[in-house]
Amino acid sequence: MPALPPAVWTVLLLLASNIFMTFAWYGHLKFKTSPLIVAILASWGIAFFEYLLQVPANRIGYGQLSAAQLKTIQEVITLSVFVVFSWAWLGEAPTWRHLMGFALIGAGAAIIFLGAGDKP
Repeated sequence: MPALPPAVWTVLLLLASNIFMTFAWYGHLKFKTSPLIVAILASWGIAFFEYLLQVPANRIGYGQLSAAQLKTIQEVITLSVFVVFSWAWLGEAPTWRHLMGFALIGAGAAIIFLGAGDKP
């Protein structure tokens, strides 16, 4: 089985890290009766795992991708994960305005990758 290219590892690690971070930032909203300090400590604990994935993702990807491209990938993944999370976990289905706004952000991301040969 062939090894995955660094850019693929980067995307997979960023996807996994964003799942952790989305739960760290928004997962506690489902538990409004728990004390705020519990939510903060639980979020910090979850975010630790996000960093275990995010930092290697950026280290692996940088050089293959520019810093701007890494950040753009991360933001697109964040929005994609958030749409699924808010729908599945919080029961908030995206509206057409949410989807249109995210599509415009996606268009901005596409512009950044038009010069994909622009490496650091």
